[in-house]
Amino acid sequence: MFALVSITTASQDIKRSRFLATAGPVADIEAAKEFVTRHSVAEANHNCWAWRVGQNYRFSDDGEPSGTAGKPILQAIDGAGLDMVAVVVTRWFGGTLLGSGGLIRAYGGTAAICLQSVEKREVFPTIAATVDVQFSDLARLKARLLAQEGVQIHAERFTGSGAVLDVTIIASIAEDVVGTVLDLTSGRATVTLE
Repeated sequence: MFALVSITTASQDIKRSRFLATAGPVADIEAAKEFVTRHSVAEANHNCWAWRVGQNYRFSDDGEPSGTAGKPILQAIDGAGLDMVAVVVTRWFGGTLLGSGGLIRAYGGTAAICLQSVEKREVFPTIAATVDVQFSDLARLKARLLAQEGVQIHAERFTGSGAVLDVTIIASIAEDVVGTVLDLTSGRATVTLE
């Protein structure tokens, strides 16, 4: 899967209607909703959109006939192999009806053009985990985790006997990382995958 590096736009005129696609990276569902709100144009006739964040996705036809706008935008996202992305396609109606097939091609096509032209980076599925570790093992374990590519420590909470680390691990190496934690601490640490 890939994610966008930055926000990009593309537009096209189809039978006197103007279509403007704005696509950008989003970190989570709330960021996707905020992106749609921020990039919708109030004076336009329609602001149709779609977003994907992992297995979560949503789309809207914003007044266009059902299935003619939001779903083709989502198909453009999926067709480009993207994740963590939101796309808004704004339409200013030009007076000529496009029909269902024309709308599907216009919305999906404008989104696809926009997504083709942007810089992308590869993303890997991750798993959230908590590591409960004793003080005697904390420094050594943190150093090992920080040195491990594909592992990020997001938070550290101290307890009476040690600390709890909130981490994300690239899914493909999660089993190896759990083994490393258990080996390094001689089984004293516990790892909970979420």
